[in-house]
Amino acid sequence: MSNQSLIRGLSLLDILSDYPNGCPLAKLAELSTLNKSTTHRMLQTLQNCGYVKPANTAGSYRLTTKCLMIGQKTLNSLNILNVISPLLENLNIEIGETVNFSMRDKNHAVMIYKLEPTTGMMKTRSYIGQQLQLYCSAMGKNYLAYDEKEKVSQYWANNKENIIQLTANTITSLDKMYEELDNIRHQGFALDNEENELGVTCIACPIFDIQGKVKYSVSVSLSTARLNALDKKSLLSQIQETAKNISLELGENV
Repeated sequence: MSNQSLIRGLSLLDILSDYPNGCPLAKLAELSTLNKSTTHRMLQTLQNCGYVKPANTAGSYRLTTKCLMIGQKTLNSLNILNVISPLLENLNIEIGETVNFSMRDKNHAVMIYKLEPTTGMMKTRSYIGQQLQLYCSAMGKNYLAYDEKEKVSQYWANNKENIIQLTANTITSLDKMYEELDNIRHQGFALDNEENELGVTCIACPIFDIQGKVKYSVSVSLSTARLNALDKKSLLSQIQETAKNISLELGENV
């Protein structure tokens, strides 16, 4: 295979990664700026190699699990926990409060790392493997904030039964959530302002990957009384610095 053919094939794989349910041949040709016959020929080669297969819709193609396996091997080689552990441990020592780290899994934030407070008195009920609702958790709102607006409305529509008033501060209106997400993007952090539990506040910052997407989030949880007694700007600055350093480790463009 020539270099040009390789580049074309990789380009098609890259495009298809944005269409999990399949992309029509004509659309693929348009996006790749290739003619239909060349696009079809490249797809046949990729299909023979096991990377692409026909989608349910006639004339459309999608990636196979072979691509997923390669991606998983890449993730395993990166080992996100090895990357984040030293940085989160430093943050935990500096501030003395609970430090959390999550990844997004569709309509939830999943806790994958947690450090208990070293000097703070309050221990949270969160645990590794816990699924957090996006609409009422600080880390979850970070994920929504950097979604396309239509995806947020789709999430809201598909999760109506789960969007409930947990405290007086819980946001259950989509319009108010749009305002909240605008504020998060503007200020660069999200807040769980006693929206899950009275007396508990959580501050979370997004982690950006090499594509500028938010797949991870770091947060600090503490009692509201403790937060009010601290230098809030200094605390936020420490969390933001940690999030920035993790983003750089993941290849974020600066």
